[in-house]
Amino acid sequence: MAEEEDRTASTPAPGTGGDERRLRYELLGCALHGHHLEGVGAEQVRPADGLLVREDRDGLRWHRCLRCDAWLPVTPPPHPDRPHPPDRDEITLPLRGKPLRDRYVLRLIAIDRLLHFVVLGALAAGILAFADERASLQAPFYRFMDLLQNGLGGAGGVSERGLLGEVAKAFAVRSSTLWLIGLVIAAYALLEGVEAVGLWFAKRWAEYLTFVATTVLLVPEVYELMSRVTVTKVLTLVINLAVVAYLLFAKRLFGIRGGGRAEAAERERDVSWHALERVPPGPPRP
Repeated sequence: MAEEEDRTASTPAPGTGGDERRLRYELLGCALHGHHLEGVGAEQVRPADGLLVREDRDGLRWHRCLRCDAWLPVTPPPHPDRPHPPDRDEITLPLRGKPLRDRYVLRLIAIDRLLHFVVLGALAAGILAFADERASLQAPFYRFMDLLQNGLGGAGGVSERGLLGEVAKAFAVRSSTLWLIGLVIAAYALLEGVEAVGLWFAKRWAEYLTFVATTVLLVPEVYELMSRVTVTKVLTLVINLAVVAYLLFAKRLFGIRGGGRAEAAERERDVSWHALERVPPGPPRP
């Protein structure tokens, strides 16, 4: 236990140590959402507020960003809205360190799942609409193809090759089969939508759902590659393998690398007042 405390104490706060060439997600977060400052509208600054805000000899206040640890000069407010900066129990700390990095990665996966939801949803809607209107569309389609073939000097009818041949095959499929295919695709689209929403809000159940759904789909993807290799298929397989590996090891699913308890301890290490206290003192400067 003592060794663990020593190791935690020696660990630099998020974004303050290690390789400076490494991407600091805290800076990215502040660039997107602005700095996270507390007590800007306070009338007075107490000595106990030194972790949040400090006042120099000229009366200028330096507020600390609780996300990236930058100290920013702020003029005291002419009309304060509170007597002093909020206490610690009144503040919700922003994500920092690895939890912040995980939030961005999960949202990238969520965007990927959202694209799947849109494409599959449109495909399902198209199939179901075609199945419902196929009887009324079949006669005009064949008349149009006959006119097109005759106008080009070719034989009448529809060739079995190409896109038009595939459309002709679709007219030959039973309506019940088309409805089944459309409903299956719609259900899969809904699953992708649920994954996208859950991952966007960093829900633990969404991580498990995404892992299971993605792992199951690896089997048909590998089978498709065995029949025909394309850049799109290879890229899709690589992305899904990366998602599975990330969720399993980085997010510690199914007890891997300590499971949820280890992830909670990691979050406490990076997103806590103790993490803020590990940062060297900032302004005011002499």
